[in-house]
Amino acid sequence: MVRFKNRYFLCEIISEDLRFQQCIDEWAVHNTVKNVIARMHGDFGLACCSIAFSVKYLNAYTGIVLLCCRKDFHRLLWSSLPFITHLESRNQRYPCSFNTLHVGATIRTCQKFLIQYNRNQLLVLLSNCTSEEDRQAIQKSVLSCKFVGEEPYNSKDEESDDSMK
Repeated sequence: MVRFKNRYFLCEIISEDLRFQQCIDEWAVHNTVKNVIARMHGDFGLACCSIAFSVKYLNAYTGIVLLCCRKDFHRLLWSSLPFITHLESRNQRYPCSFNTLHVGATIRTCQKFLIQYNRNQLLVLLSNCTSEEDRQAIQKSVLSCKFVGEEPYNSKDEESDDSMK
C-alpha cells in the first residue's frame, strides 16, 4: 500500500483591520486560497491542489493558519499564496496578505517551528519592553514555550529526513 505524502504550509495572515480577527473562519480561508489557485494556475492547478487540500489549523487571534496539500503539487499552492490580497467572509472583504513562515513534511515539524517562532517574537517584544511588569510577564511566557517531551527545533532539511526512512 502506498502512502500519499503531504506538505504543510504554516502561514501568517497579515491584516491591519481589527474586525478581521472576529470574522475569519476556515471556510473563508479555504475558499480564498482555492480561488487564487484557480486564478493563477487555471483549472489544472485547481484540480491538482483540490485533491487533498485542507485547512488543518486556524487561529484567528494570532493569524496563524496551517494548510495541507499533496507533495506533488505543493509548488502550485506555494506560488499562489503571495497573490492573496483579500479574504472574503460573511459578504465582506478584508484586505490581507499571507506570509509563509514554514513548509514542512509533518504537522509536528510545523508545531516545533511555530513554538520557536513564537519564542523569537516574544524575545523581540521583551527587548522593546519599557515597564518591569510587562518584562516579567513576557519572560514568563518565553519560559512556558516548549513542546512537551521534545528537544528544541533545529532547522535541518526535512527532505534528508524523508530519504533516510
